[in-house]
Amino acid sequence: MSETPTPQPDDSQGEQPFISHLVELRDRLIRALIAVGVVFAVLVFYPGPSGLFDLFARPLISHLPHGSSMIAIGVITPFLVPLKLTMLAALMVALPAVLYQLWAFVAPGLYSHEKRLVMPLVVLSTILFYCGVAFAYFIVLGRLFTFIQDVAPKVITAAPDIESYLSFVLTLFLAFGSAFEVPVVLMLLVRFGVLTIAQLKAWRAYFIVAAFIIAAVITPPDVFSQSSLAVSMILLYEVGIVGARILGAYAAPPEAESADARSGAAEAGGGEPPPPDA
Repeated sequence: MSETPTPQPDDSQGEQPFISHLVELRDRLIRALIAVGVVFAVLVFYPGPSGLFDLFARPLISHLPHGSSMIAIGVITPFLVPLKLTMLAALMVALPAVLYQLWAFVAPGLYSHEKRLVMPLVVLSTILFYCGVAFAYFIVLGRLFTFIQDVAPKVITAAPDIESYLSFVLTLFLAFGSAFEVPVVLMLLVRFGVLTIAQLKAWRAYFIVAAFIIAAVITPPDVFSQSSLAVSMILLYEVGIVGARILGAYAAPPEAESADARSGAAEAGGGEPPPPDA
């Protein structure tokens, strides 16, 4: 008597969702790259790599001694450095589109309260990063190069290398852009239960000291730059406390929302809160 063959599990049903996610991820990445490519093409056309680098180097050029200019040590550096800057500028300008594609990819797998949490934080973190970069470009760089020219020996002729300047300024942009993310970090720490608003208020004095220490490390050694970053971080700390309180109510899980509703109904009726839904 022949044995009945044991049916084998069908893996095709499990593979299909995985493959569909990979296809969607590929499509999202392609759209993000297209957005960066379109911005890059626009920047290449106007103002062009050389024009963009002139704008990028303006804080330094305006503070160099009369007759001095920047130099390029490498053979193809005059071509590569402006091109690198244009690519980075295109990525920064197209950052909202890139983050939107990331959001569109992960959003279907999130709960409703998580969707309400992610999108505002993505928008807020992007705006704060832009503000940090703008703060470094319009305020810090000018004060920095003024300080350098004031303390530099008069017998030295300043002729900075364009590649070193690009690396230095991008590092400064990243430092200030990251420092301006303080509110988002605090809001996430409170939202996930790592810290509480009461703890943030109690640690306010310690953060003020830490802000001045951080500012002294990552900014030029002049009082204006250090004080500007430290005061900005302290103000952003207070914004983070307020934002954490708002975010806690805006993006509460459904269980917390229903518990709050039942508690409010009980207080209004003067009786015991109704039992949770089965």
